[in-house]
Amino acid sequence: MFLNSFQNKKMERLNSKLYMENCMIMQENEKLRKKAQLLNQENQALLSQLKQRLTMGGQKANNAPNSFTDLNLSPSTNHDCSSSRKP
Repeated sequence: MFLNSFQNKKMERLNSKLYMENCMIMQENEKLRKKAQLLNQENQALLSQLKQRLTMGGQKANNAPNSFTDLNLSPSTNHDCSSSRKP
């Protein structure tokens, strides 16, 4: 009888400890979820700005070299990328 009561109390303490750990994990998970959501929104806004700049840059310069595609081209390479890639 004493052993059974001791085991029950031990299990209750372990259960309480695990419950508290689970609560802390869920709180941290919620914080990380909110942070990830904010980072995703920021990323989408930056991507939209980049697309707008690329579109406006393409309209201004028509066949001018795209700075992103020219990074790997050698100086002697033809810089007209308008026929091979479209934004």
